[in-house]
Amino acid sequence: MDNQLTVTFPGGKRVDASYKGFHIPTDQPVYQGGEGSAPAPFDLFLVSVATCAGIYVLSFAQNRGIDMSDASLNMTLRQSQESEPSDVMRLEIRLPAGFPEKYRKAVIKAVNGCAVKAYFEHPPTFEVVLT
Repeated sequence: MDNQLTVTFPGGKRVDASYKGFHIPTDQPVYQGGEGSAPAPFDLFLVSVATCAGIYVLSFAQNRGIDMSDASLNMTLRQSQESEPSDVMRLEIRLPAGFPEKYRKAVIKAVNGCAVKAYFEHPPTFEVVLT
């Protein structure tokens, strides 16, 4: 299955993507020469990890009739220092009051099924070609 995404360069440090009918603008922050008019590409990467985990949490709860309107998910990226082997992405799920105790471990297991997270465990091969 091929999923084609097209990237264009509208000016400045902006790099925009078109994918499945959506227009996704990006820009670099001002301190990196951009206008800060849109999220940076790395920001979108972080958002994709967190929202992927979020949809797994939400789907888990919805399939069990659990109201998640009072819940949230926070992700913190702790970037490595020279002495640490790698960055740490910490996902903190704030469950709603009354969330059944019997599902606490299962919701963590559900998050581990996130497709974006799976790419870290089995990364794709990149092919870069010129046309």
